[in-house]
Amino acid sequence: MDEIGAKPTKAAPEAAMRRIGVLPVAGFAMMSYASLVEPMRAANLLAGRTLYDMVNFGTSAAPVPSSGAAVVMPQAVVGDALKLDYLFVVAGGDPTGYADRAVMNWLARLGREGVPLGGVSGGPIILARAGLMAGRRMTVHWEHAAALAEISPHLAIERTLYVIDRDRVTCAGGTAPIDLMHALITQHHGADFARQVSDWFMHTDVRPSIGPQRAGLVERVGTTAPAILDAVAAMEANVGEPLTLARLAGFASLSPRQLNRLFTDKLGRSTMRYYRELRLDKAQSLLRNSPLSLTEIALATGFASSSHFSRAYSERYGRPPSSYR
Repeated sequence: MDEIGAKPTKAAPEAAMRRIGVLPVAGFAMMSYASLVEPMRAANLLAGRTLYDMVNFGTSAAPVPSSGAAVVMPQAVVGDALKLDYLFVVAGGDPTGYADRAVMNWLARLGREGVPLGGVSGGPIILARAGLMAGRRMTVHWEHAAALAEISPHLAIERTLYVIDRDRVTCAGGTAPIDLMHALITQHHGADFARQVSDWFMHTDVRPSIGPQRAGLVERVGTTAPAILDAVAAMEANVGEPLTLARLAGFASLSPRQLNRLFTDKLGRSTMRYYRELRLDKAQSLLRNSPLSLTEIALATGFASSSHFSRAYSERYGRPPSSYR
């Protein structure tokens, strides 16, 4: 890609630099790795400053081989005491057999310290094997989904591009990390800047987390209004930790009052009522299709307690969630 003449553009000026750790596991796919890190590199380039400080980790200082001819040189070793804002595990091959105890212990420690953990392609399986996905919604590359469901039947596995569930981020790999990074950059620096990053890669049809393409979002929502679609995409990417009306309005580039008026005119209900119904619909799907407990489902869909969840669910569906169990 020709980067000559790239001009700095507007990103959130108050946002602090984020340090992103990436752990490529030997045999990882370069497509998945590049789709994860390249949007962050482009964000730095377009902003004219370092928004994302990326650090590659290895189990030693030796190069980490991909599934092809390329290698990644680690800048840090597993266990190094670096402050991280995210840590992503990128894996390919057969991650169901991965059993590096030092890596598992390190991931568990980071999880206890509150570092958001992510997995790409086969990476979510390594997080699951480390005991870090219990009670969380997650996704994984379709090639590994059946095997993971068989060895870990208690997990809530979704056949989606990516899932952001509180402090866990899982992604199916391939080109899906580009869509995931669009969602994360939108959270960190706003929708306008995220679109510029996606446009940099000519990735103009950004896909939402739960569907393969934008058209699916239009069909589900029932409108083509861009501001509503942007707000709903942000809702779908933030089910476990609901955003405020002000944050949603920021993603839609409108004031909260304007966004509420648009939701009421186009969809017949307020923004936050739509958001709560979306979260309850996700909860209903989890009740029917996952082994998660009622408390785990409540937390996974952004409710502070199982009693709060039960009241909201009963109001919407006329029966308590316990009736499904």
